[in-house]
Amino acid sequence: MDLLIKGSTELNKMFAALQNTAASLRRDFGEVENLQQSLPGARDFVAKASSRIEESILNDLMLVRPNAGLLTPNVSQVGDGRDEFVLSLSGAANFVRGNSHFAISLALRSNGETKIALVYSPIDERLYYAELDSGAYVFSAYHSEKIRVSNLVEPADLTIGYNTRGIRPVIAGNARETGCVALDLAWVAAGKLDAFVSDPIDFAEFAAGELLVRESGGKIFDNGGDIIVTNGHVEL
Repeated sequence: MDLLIKGSTELNKMFAALQNTAASLRRDFGEVENLQQSLPGARDFVAKASSRIEESILNDLMLVRPNAGLLTPNVSQVGDGRDEFVLSLSGAANFVRGNSHFAISLALRSNGETKIALVYSPIDERLYYAELDSGAYVFSAYHSEKIRVSNLVEPADLTIGYNTRGIRPVIAGNARETGCVALDLAWVAAGKLDAFVSDPIDFAEFAAGELLVRESGGKIFDNGGDIIVTNGHVEL
């Protein structure tokens, strides 16, 4: 196959699967924008769209590794015990409200280690991706560019993303709560956020972003189940 982005053939096949799914997701987004007067109806529509995403992309992913398992927030399918695709629609609550800040998070794990990670924003067609030990990249408008975390360290200069229901730690700087964990992690990797703090996260929503952060020079800490992600220079 013709390579669409810098990386392995498997990475490109996974991206092609995302693009196929994203086309229908963009149509769904146009429909949900018309359902804002009935939130229950919008939620039901998005739930069904999410299920269609899983079914649609699974058919394509089985062409990449036919014996792989599948993990989503709603589905767990055991494959050969070695390979597993991890898939999530991150920012679904934004999707429900007609907010375009959502993404498909997709990772390929082998023997318990994430090898390939993609976080794709279907509305603006921007892809963040990484392969183990090969760096992290952003792709849009047919151009790939390597990304790195920021080097900011002064508290007043920081922009920190949050995904918390409880009390936030008191930290100087600018706070952001976008509602899309996968893109928050991608933004730390790309230097758009300097850190990210979250309550416990469903692994399906976290797997791809974790590799992006590590491959771009960031660090991830587990604080008793809570997640702290930084550019490697910030201490929270």
